[in-house]
This record gives sequence, structure tokens and C-alpha cells, in this order.
Amino acid sequence: MARDEWRVRIELAEAGGARTLLDRLGLDLGSEARELAKELEARRLAVTHDADSVFVYAASHREADAARAVVEAELRDLRLEPRIVALEHWLDEDDRWDDDPPAPSVDEELRARGYAPWEVRVESPTRQEAIALEQRLESEGYDVSRDWRYVVAGTATHEDAVALARRLHGDVEPGGEMAWEVVPANPFAIFGGLGT
Repeated sequence: MARDEWRVRIELAEAGGARTLLDRLGLDLGSEARELAKELEARRLAVTHDADSVFVYAASHREADAARAVVEAELRDLRLEPRIVALEHWLDEDDRWDDDPPAPSVDEELRARGYAPWEVRVESPTRQEAIALEQRLESEGYDVSRDWRYVVAGTATHEDAVALARRLHGDVEPGGEMAWEVVPANPFAIFGGLGT
């Protein structure tokens, strides 16, 4: 099993509590904690912190559980009242700790900010056909932009964009804010070929 797949997260309410606990873990453990730490004698566990939290990383559930017992003994000895002492497991496929809420996908984030994450770009043979396509797509619920004979329709997912592009013989590209992040402040949607 890979290292750092488990951790103990200790959030402390008291100002300076994280520093106090961190100092104690790095120096000399109290008697109860020292007894509990015997199980971890052959290991060196990584410990980090931020303003009000301490994190103890372990390579297994068993090690993390033993580390939690040591930490809880130190907290009692220091008379520190934690807000949280949580045993967490890393979910590699989700790129998060198991008690963190799942992050929204990029497409969900873009939709929440009012952008279509995918676009279908269609070059119509004539301006009148582009106007008709624009009206048809708007009636189907698509967010549409048209200039001259070029139509851009936003979609919620890549799959929707592919299906629409097949139906309209258009091209699929990342849309909305993604395009702005790739080429900042560029309002131009590029269609293939020479201008006609």
C-alpha cells in the first residue's frame, strides 16, 4: 500500500493550540502517549499543520488509528479541547479525502457561472440558412450566438456537443470560460478556412 493514504486531522479551537500540539508531538510525549506510541516505534509519521489544524499522515488505517490514540492522549495531557479529531482516507480516483465533499466537475462549475462548457460551431452556406439555424436551435433550448453565416451553440456536456455537431455537421470545441482561459481576452471564435 502506498504511503500517505491515511491521515488524522486535528482541528483546535484554542489560539495557538495547533502549535502547542505540534511542539509536543515533535519533542517529548507525555507518559500515556509514550506508551501508546510504542506500536509506532519503527515508523516516522509525517506531521504538518496550518493555522488551527495538525495533520498526521500514515501508510495504513492501523497506523493512523494508533496515531489518533497518541494524539488524543496528548490533547488530554495538554488540556486542549479539539473541535475535530478525524481519521481520513485518501480517495485517489476522486483526488480528495473521504470526508471532503466531492468537487463539482469543470463542466458543472462552468454551468454554475453561466457559461456553456462546450460549443458547436457551424458555418452555414448562406446568411439566411444561418438565421434559420439560429432560430431553430434557440427554439430547441440552446444558447446561440450568430454572426453573418456562422453559428455557435452552447451545450452542457461534451456528449451533447458531439451529438449536436453530428446532426449539424459542425465542430466541437471547449466553450465559454474555458476558451477565455486558453486565450485570455480574445473574443474571436475561429472557424476553419478563409473568410468569404
